[in-house]
Amino acid sequence: MSTLTLSLVQPDLVWEDKAANLQQLESMINSIDQPTEIVVLPEMFSTGFSMRPEVLAETMEGETVSWMKRISKEKGVVLTGSLVIEESGKYFNRLIWMLPNGSYGTYDKRHLFAYGKEDEHFSAGNKRLIASVKGWRINLLVCYDLRFPVWARQQSQDEPEYDVLIYVANWPQRRSLAWKTLLPARAIENQCYSIGVNRVGTDGKNIHHAGDTIVTGPLGDNILDAKNVAGVYTVTLDKQQLDEARSTFPFWKDADEFRMGAF
Repeated sequence: MSTLTLSLVQPDLVWEDKAANLQQLESMINSIDQPTEIVVLPEMFSTGFSMRPEVLAETMEGETVSWMKRISKEKGVVLTGSLVIEESGKYFNRLIWMLPNGSYGTYDKRHLFAYGKEDEHFSAGNKRLIASVKGWRINLLVCYDLRFPVWARQQSQDEPEYDVLIYVANWPQRRSLAWKTLLPARAIENQCYSIGVNRVGTDGKNIHHAGDTIVTGPLGDNILDAKNVAGVYTVTLDKQQLDEARSTFPFWKDADEFRMGAF
């Protein structure tokens, strides 16, 4: 329980080509040559950040969720990332937290990227997902959520609500300064590890992505910066380091009382 190992997959996604992306991602996951417990894929990992859900959406019984179940079971890992899901006549940018036994949790992206017209095609979620692995608590969010600190804020004053904050993303290179600034900020203000998993390459809208998959420690220290290189990056987080940071600098105890309202 003292450590948690994650493998972060930073691919060059093929625009709106599910078969090619799943094949590529499976090959990248198969390349992991050390023990790992969680494999993290980027936002809309099977399609790229497309605003054509009416063409690309799947149900929870579709091929990509089935692929996640198979990979998770075969590798004995938790597998997570977001994809385009249709449910009850609505479309969601849905993160799936898939366990090796086939059970899963879901998080529907709360903050839809209006600048890219995501709000015109998708419905927003209204509930957070905090998962647990080996006693580690993990808050799972998607891309544009990063710009809204209230949604990520630790909500308990008795003890920190979670230990790791993960953002899966298709974050463009031209706004990389915000990405590189806000991920450490979320770690510092919430006294947790923060992880941002992004893609590389140019998408079908000619938007370039520089990768910059990042892991930041609870004091803002840099643990990983993958820069612009496609690949799989495996990191091990240390619970003792986190506990020491929180006990030595118990800033979380002085936070304003906050309770998430109805959305």
